[in-house]
Amino acid sequence: MIIIPARMASTRFERKILAPIYGEPMFIATAKKVQNLDRVLIATDDTEVLKIAQSYGFEAVMTSILHQSGTDRINEAAQKFNLNDNEVIINVQADEPFIEPQVIQSVIDRLKQALQNNEDIMMVSCYKSIDSSDAQDPNLVKVITDASENAIYFSRAKIPYERATCKEYFGHLGIYGFSKKSLQAFCALPSSPLEEIEKLEQLRAIYHGKKVAMVRVQSESFGIDTPQDLQRALAYFNGEKNTNSFDK
Repeated sequence: MIIIPARMASTRFERKILAPIYGEPMFIATAKKVQNLDRVLIATDDTEVLKIAQSYGFEAVMTSILHQSGTDRINEAAQKFNLNDNEVIINVQADEPFIEPQVIQSVIDRLKQALQNNEDIMMVSCYKSIDSSDAQDPNLVKVITDASENAIYFSRAKIPYERATCKEYFGHLGIYGFSKKSLQAFCALPSSPLEEIEKLEQLRAIYHGKKVAMVRVQSESFGIDTPQDLQRALAYFNGEKNTNSFDK
Protein backbone atom coordinates (compact mmCIF):
# COMPACT_ATOMS: atom_id res chain seq x y z
CA MET A 1 0.00 0.00 0.00
CA ILE A 2 1.16 3.53 -0.80
CA ILE A 3 0.23 5.91 2.01
CA ILE A 4 0.46 9.64 1.41
CA PRO A 5 0.64 11.72 4.61
CA ALA A 6 -1.28 14.89 3.76
CA ARG A 7 -0.84 17.40 6.57
CA MET A 8 -2.41 20.77 5.87
CA ALA A 9 -0.07 22.93 7.98
CA SER A 10 3.06 24.22 6.23
CA THR A 11 5.14 27.07 7.57
CA ARG A 12 6.94 28.02 4.34
CA PHE A 13 4.06 27.51 1.93
CA GLU A 14 0.54 28.01 3.30
CA ARG A 15 -1.94 25.30 2.25
CA LYS A 16 0.80 23.85 0.08
CA ILE A 17 -0.78 20.47 -0.59
CA LEU A 18 -3.80 22.20 -2.15
CA ALA A 19 -1.69 24.27 -4.57
CA PRO A 20 -2.82 23.54 -8.14
CA ILE A 21 -0.76 21.23 -10.34
CA TYR A 22 -2.28 21.40 -13.82
CA GLY A 23 -5.67 22.15 -12.30
CA GLU A 24 -5.61 19.58 -9.49
CA PRO A 25 -4.55 19.86 -5.83
CA MET A 26 -0.92 18.91 -5.33
CA PHE A 27 -1.64 15.89 -3.15
CA ILE A 28 -4.11 14.56 -5.72
CA ALA A 29 -1.53 15.00 -8.50
CA THR A 30 0.89 13.00 -6.37
CA ALA A 31 -1.66 10.27 -5.71
CA LYS A 32 -2.52 10.00 -9.40
CA LYS A 33 1.16 9.71 -10.28
CA VAL A 34 1.52 6.53 -8.21
CA GLN A 35 -1.95 5.01 -8.31
CA ASN A 36 -1.06 2.35 -10.88
CA LEU A 37 1.65 0.90 -8.65
CA ASP A 38 -0.42 -0.14 -5.66
CA ARG A 39 -3.46 0.71 -3.58
CA VAL A 40 -3.25 4.35 -2.46
CA LEU A 41 -4.41 5.70 0.89
CA ILE A 42 -4.32 9.37 1.87
CA ALA A 43 -3.77 9.99 5.59
CA THR A 44 -4.71 13.49 6.66
CA ASP A 45 -5.50 15.64 9.67
CA ASP A 46 -7.90 17.95 7.83
CA THR A 47 -11.53 17.33 6.84
CA GLU A 48 -11.19 19.48 3.71
CA VAL A 49 -8.37 17.28 2.44
CA LEU A 50 -10.36 14.16 3.35
CA LYS A 51 -13.37 15.31 1.32
CA ILE A 52 -11.24 16.31 -1.68
CA ALA A 53 -9.49 12.94 -1.66
CA GLN A 54 -12.78 11.09 -1.56
CA SER A 55 -14.24 13.27 -4.33
CA TYR A 56 -11.40 12.06 -6.58
CA GLY A 57 -12.14 8.46 -5.66
CA PHE A 58 -9.17 7.89 -3.34
CA GLU A 59 -9.33 6.09 -0.03
CA ALA A 60 -8.65 8.49 2.82
CA VAL A 61 -8.51 8.39 6.59
CA MET A 62 -8.43 11.00 9.33
CA THR A 63 -5.41 10.88 11.64
CA SER A 64 -4.34 12.82 14.71
CA ILE A 65 -3.34 16.48 14.46
CA LEU A 66 -0.65 15.80 17.07
CA HIS A 67 1.73 13.74 14.92
CA GLN A 68 5.23 15.16 14.67
CA SER A 69 6.06 13.38 11.42
CA GLY A 70 4.55 11.85 8.32
CA THR A 71 5.86 8.47 9.44
CA ASP A 72 3.80 8.61 12.61
CA ARG A 73 0.80 9.57 10.51
CA ILE A 74 1.13 6.64 8.11
CA ASN A 75 1.67 4.32 11.06
CA GLU A 76 -1.68 5.35 12.51
CA ALA A 77 -3.31 4.88 9.11
CA ALA A 78 -1.81 1.39 8.78
CA GLN A 79 -3.19 0.46 12.19
CA LYS A 80 -6.67 1.70 11.32
CA PHE A 81 -6.71 -0.38 8.12
CA ASN A 82 -5.58 -3.53 9.99
CA LEU A 83 -2.83 -4.31 7.49
CA ASN A 84 -0.87 -7.51 8.08
CA ASP A 85 2.66 -7.39 9.49
CA ASN A 86 4.36 -8.09 6.15
CA GLU A 87 2.32 -5.59 4.14
CA VAL A 88 4.58 -3.41 1.97
CA ILE A 89 3.97 0.22 2.96
CA ILE A 90 5.46 3.04 0.92
CA ASN A 91 5.52 6.56 2.33
CA VAL A 92 5.22 9.07 -0.54
CA GLN A 93 5.16 12.71 0.50
CA ALA A 94 2.18 14.78 -0.64
CA ASP A 95 4.53 17.38 -2.17
CA GLU A 96 6.02 14.97 -4.75
CA PRO A 97 3.68 15.51 -7.73
CA PHE A 98 6.52 14.99 -10.22
CA ILE A 99 7.96 11.79 -8.78
CA GLU A 100 8.57 9.13 -11.41
CA PRO A 101 6.60 5.88 -10.84
CA GLN A 102 9.73 3.84 -11.59
CA VAL A 103 11.43 5.40 -8.56
CA ILE A 104 8.64 4.17 -6.30
CA GLN A 105 8.71 0.78 -8.00
CA SER A 106 12.44 0.47 -7.27
CA VAL A 107 11.77 0.96 -3.56
CA ILE A 108 8.88 -1.53 -3.64
CA ASP A 109 11.04 -4.14 -5.39
CA ARG A 110 13.92 -3.73 -2.94
CA LEU A 111 11.60 -4.01 0.05
CA LYS A 112 9.93 -7.14 -1.32
CA GLN A 113 13.38 -8.65 -1.87
CA ALA A 114 14.34 -7.87 1.72
CA LEU A 115 11.15 -9.43 3.08
CA GLN A 116 11.54 -12.52 0.93
CA ASN A 117 15.15 -13.01 2.07
CA ASN A 118 14.41 -12.11 5.72
CA GLU A 119 17.01 -9.34 5.62
CA ASP A 120 17.58 -7.47 8.85
CA ILE A 121 16.63 -3.97 7.65
CA MET A 122 14.22 -1.44 9.09
CA MET A 123 13.39 0.53 5.95
CA VAL A 124 14.24 1.08 2.31
CA SER A 125 14.84 4.44 0.69
CA CYS A 126 16.53 5.79 -2.45
CA TYR A 127 19.14 8.22 -3.70
CA LYS A 128 20.51 9.74 -6.89
CA SER A 129 23.76 11.21 -8.11
CA ILE A 130 24.13 14.98 -7.72
CA ASP A 131 26.96 17.37 -8.48
CA SER A 132 29.17 19.29 -6.08
CA SER A 133 27.16 22.49 -6.44
CA ASP A 134 23.84 20.87 -5.57
CA ALA A 135 25.49 19.11 -2.63
CA GLN A 136 26.00 22.50 -0.97
CA ASP A 137 22.23 23.08 -0.68
CA PRO A 138 21.11 22.31 2.92
CA ASN A 139 17.55 21.68 1.68
CA LEU A 140 18.86 18.80 -0.42
CA VAL A 141 19.68 15.97 1.97
CA LYS A 142 22.86 14.01 1.25
CA VAL A 143 23.54 10.38 2.04
CA ILE A 144 26.62 8.17 2.14
CA THR A 145 26.36 4.40 1.95
CA ASP A 146 28.44 1.34 2.73
CA ALA A 147 29.54 -1.37 0.28
CA SER A 148 26.15 -3.10 0.66
CA GLU A 149 24.24 0.11 -0.13
CA ASN A 150 23.03 0.59 3.40
CA ALA A 151 22.99 4.17 4.62
CA ILE A 152 25.86 5.22 6.87
CA TYR A 153 24.67 8.79 7.45
CA PHE A 154 22.29 11.44 6.15
CA SER A 155 23.07 15.14 6.42
CA ARG A 156 22.09 18.58 5.27
CA ALA A 157 25.81 19.31 5.13
CA LYS A 158 27.97 18.42 2.17
CA ILE A 159 29.19 14.88 2.81
CA PRO A 160 31.69 13.37 2.41
CA TYR A 161 34.34 16.06 2.82
CA GLU A 162 35.26 17.55 -0.53
CA ARG A 163 38.62 16.46 -1.88
CA ALA A 164 39.99 15.97 -5.37
CA THR A 165 39.14 12.25 -5.07
CA CYS A 166 35.45 12.93 -4.40
CA LYS A 167 33.85 13.28 -7.83
CA GLU A 168 30.26 12.41 -6.97
CA TYR A 169 27.72 13.17 -4.26
CA PHE A 170 24.44 11.46 -3.51
CA GLY A 171 21.15 13.22 -2.88
CA HIS A 172 18.48 11.49 -0.83
CA LEU A 173 14.91 11.21 -2.11
CA GLY A 174 12.35 11.17 0.69
CA ILE A 175 10.58 7.97 -0.32
CA TYR A 176 10.46 5.30 2.40
CA GLY A 177 9.43 1.67 2.31
CA PHE A 178 8.52 -0.37 5.39
CA SER A 179 6.75 -3.54 6.29
CA LYS A 180 3.93 -2.79 8.69
CA LYS A 181 5.97 -4.52 11.40
CA SER A 182 9.10 -2.47 10.77
CA LEU A 183 7.03 0.73 10.54
CA GLN A 184 5.66 0.08 14.01
CA ALA A 185 9.14 -0.71 15.28
CA PHE A 186 10.54 2.51 13.86
CA CYS A 187 7.80 4.65 15.39
CA ALA A 188 8.38 2.97 18.76
CA LEU A 189 12.05 4.01 18.83
CA PRO A 190 12.91 7.05 20.96
CA SER A 191 14.04 10.09 19.01
CA SER A 192 17.79 10.58 18.74
CA PRO A 193 20.14 13.55 19.18
CA LEU A 194 21.26 13.24 15.55
CA GLU A 195 17.76 13.57 14.13
CA GLU A 196 17.14 16.60 16.33
CA ILE A 197 20.34 18.27 15.12
CA GLU A 198 19.84 17.54 11.42
CA LYS A 199 16.02 17.52 11.53
CA LEU A 200 16.13 14.24 9.61
CA GLU A 201 13.88 11.55 11.04
CA GLN A 202 15.62 8.65 9.27
CA LEU A 203 18.70 9.19 11.44
CA ARG A 204 16.73 7.68 14.31
CA ALA A 205 17.08 4.25 12.73
CA ILE A 206 20.83 4.59 12.21
CA TYR A 207 21.38 5.96 15.72
CA HIS A 208 19.70 2.88 17.18
CA GLY A 209 21.75 0.50 15.03
CA LYS A 210 19.06 -0.32 12.48
CA LYS A 211 19.79 -0.74 8.77
CA VAL A 212 18.39 1.58 6.10
CA ALA A 213 18.76 -0.08 2.70
CA MET A 214 19.25 2.34 -0.18
CA VAL A 215 18.43 2.01 -3.88
CA ARG A 216 20.17 4.13 -6.50
CA VAL A 217 17.70 5.66 -8.97
CA GLN A 218 17.52 8.27 -11.68
CA SER A 219 15.09 11.09 -11.05
CA GLU A 220 14.42 14.66 -12.09
CA SER A 221 11.76 15.14 -9.43
CA PHE A 222 12.04 17.34 -6.37
CA GLY A 223 9.79 18.13 -3.45
CA ILE A 224 7.97 21.45 -3.24
CA ASP A 225 8.85 23.48 -0.14
CA THR A 226 8.07 27.04 -1.25
CA PRO A 227 5.93 28.84 -3.87
CA GLN A 228 9.15 29.53 -5.77
CA ASP A 229 9.89 25.78 -5.87
CA LEU A 230 6.47 25.21 -7.37
CA GLN A 231 6.96 27.78 -10.11
CA ARG A 232 10.38 26.37 -10.97
CA ALA A 233 9.00 22.85 -11.07
CA LEU A 234 6.08 23.77 -13.31
CA ALA A 235 8.43 25.58 -15.66
CA TYR A 236 10.87 22.69 -15.69
CA PHE A 237 8.36 19.95 -16.27
CA ASN A 238 6.66 22.02 -18.94
CA GLY A 239 9.93 21.75 -20.84
CA GLU A 240 11.05 25.28 -20.05
CA LYS A 241 14.45 24.21 -18.70
CA ASN A 242 16.98 26.89 -17.97
CA THR A 243 20.43 27.04 -16.45
CA ASN A 244 19.19 26.61 -12.87
CA SER A 245 19.60 23.25 -11.09
CA PHE A 246 16.42 21.34 -10.45
CA ASP A 247 17.82 18.20 -8.80
CA LYS A 248 16.14 18.77 -5.46
